[in-house]
Amino acid sequence: MIVLMNAGASPDEIGEVVAHIEAAGLATVTMPGGAHVAIGIPSAIPPDMREPLRNALMAYSGVANVVHVSRPYKLASREFRAESTSFKVGDALIGGPDCVVMAGPCAVESREQIFAAARAVKDAGATILRGGAFKPRTSPYSFQGLREEGLELLRDVRAEVGIATVTEVVDPGDVESVAAHVDMLQIGARNMQNYPLLTAAGRSGHPVLLKRGPSASLDELLQAAEYVLHHGSSRVALCERGVHPLDRTYARNTLDLNAVPILKEITHLPIIVDPSHGIGHAKYVGAMARAAVASGCDGLIIEVHPSPREALSDGQQSLDPAQFSELMNSLRRVAAAVDRGLA
Repeated sequence: MIVLMNAGASPDEIGEVVAHIEAAGLATVTMPGGAHVAIGIPSAIPPDMREPLRNALMAYSGVANVVHVSRPYKLASREFRAESTSFKVGDALIGGPDCVVMAGPCAVESREQIFAAARAVKDAGATILRGGAFKPRTSPYSFQGLREEGLELLRDVRAEVGIATVTEVVDPGDVESVAAHVDMLQIGARNMQNYPLLTAAGRSGHPVLLKRGPSASLDELLQAAEYVLHHGSSRVALCERGVHPLDRTYARNTLDLNAVPILKEITHLPIIVDPSHGIGHAKYVGAMARAAVASGCDGLIIEVHPSPREALSDGQQSLDPAQFSELMNSLRRVAAAVDRGLA
C-alpha cells in the first residue's frame, strides 16, 4: 500500500499518517519525491485490514490518495515508486540520463594487471572499474581470486587512478570488509537467491549490483532485490547477464534483452546489461552491447583485460583495451541515436 500525500503536506501531517500505520503493527517507508511525499507500507497487510485502513488514512488532512500495490515485490515495484531511481557510485550517476559503462577484468590478478586495466578503461570513457577479488568458480581447482589482497589493490587503484570500483561479495561475513574497500557491491548470478547475503548487503547500506540468476524469472530477480531494499539499501541496480541457452554450441548464455524494456516498465530500479557473460565470446560482445544500449538499459558491465590470452578467468569473453576503445566509440553513436549519452 502507498499513501500519497498532498503537495506541501506538513511534517506533522506526514507524522500523523506514519503513526497511524505503525500503531496498526505495520512498517513504513517515507519516500520524498518532487512536490509529493509517498508513505509506503512494504509488509503484507491482512485482507480484512486493507479497506478499513485505506478508509481511515483517507480521512487524514494532507492525504491525496491511498493505492494498493498488487505485485509481490513492493519496494522494487514502480507501483510503489513511480519515479525512476538514480544514485551516485563515485562520480558516476546510475539511472540518470546517460548510460553508465563499468569495465575491467573478470578477476584482479596482480597490481600491474589491475592498474593497466583501470587506466585503459578510464581513458576509453568508462566511469566504474569492475574486478573480482573473490571468484566463485564451478571448479574448485580454478583461480579463486586474490581475496583480501585483491580488495587492497582495488582500494589502491581507486585512489591512484581516480575511478569508482565494483566487486563481487560472496559471503555475508565479508560484506563489511568488501564495502570498506570498494564503491559498489556485486551479488553474482550464483548468489542471486542467497538470502543471508542479500540481507547483509541491504543492511550495509552500500550500493548493490544484483545479477540475474541463469534460470531466474524476472519476478524472482525482483523478489531478490526486495530483500536488499527491505533491509536498508535503496541504491540497487539490476543486471541482466543472460539465461541458460537452448544450445551452448555458439553462445555461453542467451542475453535476454526483452528483460530491459519489461523491467523498465515494472520497476523503478536501474537496469544494467552484461554482454560479456551474456554471450561469452569477445567477438560478439560489441554487437550485444550496442543492442543493449538501443534497448534502453541504464548501463553496461563489460570484461576488459590488458592481455585476454593470459587472463586467469574468462579470457575468451574479454576485450583488450584497443577493442574496448573502439567499442566505446560505436556505443556513443548508438546512444546518440536513441537520445542518450554515455558516461
